[in-house]
Amino acid sequence: MTTLLNHLAEGSASAPPLLLGPSLGTSYALWDAVAPELSVAHRVVRWDLPGHGGSAADLVAPGATVGDLANLVLALADSLGLERFAYAGVSLGGAVGLHLAVHHPERVESLAVLCSSAHFGGAMPWQERAARVRAKGAEGLAELADSADARWFTPGFTVPRLVRDHRDADPGAYAACCDALAAFDLRDRLGAIRAPTLLVAGREDPATPPAQLREIADAVPGATLTELPGASH
Repeated sequence: MTTLLNHLAEGSASAPPLLLGPSLGTSYALWDAVAPELSVAHRVVRWDLPGHGGSAADLVAPGATVGDLANLVLALADSLGLERFAYAGVSLGGAVGLHLAVHHPERVESLAVLCSSAHFGGAMPWQERAARVRAKGAEGLAELADSADARWFTPGFTVPRLVRDHRDADPGAYAACCDALAAFDLRDRLGAIRAPTLLVAGREDPATPPAQLREIADAVPGATLTELPGASH
């Protein structure tokens, strides 16, 4: 059985390591447009969530937490000999980064949290989404994929590869990742983060509005917040 997250490493093995985390419903293809440039100066390692892209679905179980996902990332880093690394993540991937910075500060050199949150609007919406996907399986994922453009992108824009990733995800693993989002709330621990932290918000983001990034920026000592006009999730 595969016990590591599927990943892609780019750049020199001797360059400073940078781990890139994806959002729910996407694969590491999320980083296709920027990873080549980042890999000029870094050893870039981008990874897939369980049941997404090439990662095995059985790496996660019902009732999963963001901490479980963070442990999978640490296992991947350990397998690659990366004791300390910079980390950037989008949405759920950003939540993993916040967890790592709070609970494993010795591993995180610096942190970028993109279109994410220290909590994701309460447990109920995510519990309902998990139940829907568990009940309907691939059909439930297809329904959610049909609305992905509205949730992820500004009007008239799409990335077909990422929408296809959403449609092709494993329903059970996707639902377990929803469980992780439902249970996630680090608001009372943000002040413990010591890694240099950058927050990036899309001003048109309906999933994680800028106020949620401002909340993190206000709580993390020395954090920097950038808001991108005309950008969504």
